Amino acid sequence: MKTVFLTKETQQNVLNDLLKRSPNNYGEYADKVQAIVDDVKLRGDDALLEYTEKFDNVKFTAQDILVTQEEIDEAYKQVDSKLIEIIRRSKSNIEKFHRKQKQNSWFDTEDGILLGQKVTALEKVGVYVPGGRAAYPSSVLMNVIPAKVAGVDKIVMTTPSGKDGKIYPVTLVAANEAGIDKIYKAGGAQAIAALAYGTDTIPKVDKIVGPGNIYVALAKRSVYGHVSIDSIAGPSEILILADESANPRFIAADLLSQAEHDPLASAILVTTDRDLAKAVENEIEVFVNKLSRKEILEQSLENYGYILIGQTMNDCIETVNEIASEHLEIITKDPFETMTKIRNAGAIFLGAYSSEPLGDYFAGPNHVLPTNGTAKFFSALSVEDFIKKSSIISYSREALETISQDIIDFAESEQLTAHANSIKVRFER
Repeated sequence: MKTVFLTKETQQNVLNDLLKRSPNNYGEYADKVQAIVDDVKLRGDDALLEYTEKFDNVKFTAQDILVTQEEIDEAYKQVDSKLIEIIRRSKSNIEKFHRKQKQNSWFDTEDGILLGQKVTALEKVGVYVPGGRAAYPSSVLMNVIPAKVAGVDKIVMTTPSGKDGKIYPVTLVAANEAGIDKIYKAGGAQAIAALAYGTDTIPKVDKIVGPGNIYVALAKRSVYGHVSIDSIAGPSEILILADESANPRFIAADLLSQAEHDPLASAILVTTDRDLAKAVENEIEVFVNKLSRKEILEQSLENYGYILIGQTMNDCIETVNEIASEHLEIITKDPFETMTKIRNAGAIFLGAYSSEPLGDYFAGPNHVLPTNGTAKFFSALSVEDFIKKSSIISYSREALETISQDIIDFAESEQLTAHANSIKVRFER
């Protein structure tokens, strides 16, 4: 982990370093991913099954990839009942939070004019859930529940199976609890292509959401425009803004909670207090030697771990806003007051007892967040991602006649005489 004093130069160096992790720098894989996407588009299930055998080492028929009710029932028998109850409580919190985001259609009428906005849920959504090395039931809940709250008609899920042809039981339980309509055993770029273009087995959807590896990210980028996507997510990141009042042991633990995701994950402390910086370094060293993912932690901290020491809190806040981290913890004397100066962050955690994993699993706000500085212009996944809005316009003859000449003059100023004519013909004598 690198400790540096904050200057304009060191701030820029950190930003440049972090941007190396952007999916926009995955160019060496792009041609390979595009070939897979094009092949699935052309050959459908045949290509999907071939790539599943090649990359996941499991041979399926088209009928095999649809998860059956028997498999879901068996999963419930394999998952601890206590964990099932935790999933249900988490689901309840997520639903409660996202219901507050619902939008309604609206209409205004005045003097023969009706204007409004019609809010309509998307018809079909595909959720991608990573598999293979680990199970992510929390990712299932966070991606599915906003779509359900929005009123999406059909939600399907794809996730790679293990070599035994089975999906993690806890993933199946979470999907069933969240209300998924169908689950398919398919992963990687080939699954994204199947969702985007449709095959005989997997339906074409209107939007694809959910995290994945480099191949999944590039496949989503490839099909964007043909379907909608949530984002092209980069590796996880956490930034903690702290002053001398903070507990260094808490900070070290929270930094490592994200560093364990991936060697490309970023963990950064920004502080004005040198003693705190040194204490956090010491605590990190103790924790790393105890935790199970030691090798990943060491790589992540070596590659993208920073302790940045600023002269003033305003300097620190400026850097926080420039980095625009996915997760921001504020552990200061008055975190609520500090928060008012923050412009850019995916999710903000206030105070010593609002650690980042609280947001990952249980609090309710979505943990699908903008990464790689995109929190400057993107937001967390929400109900709004699963709706579309249509403008409604209705004028009576009298209302249109009142402003008809304004429209004609405007159109003619742009030399669009057909536009002007479409108004003129309505009032010909």
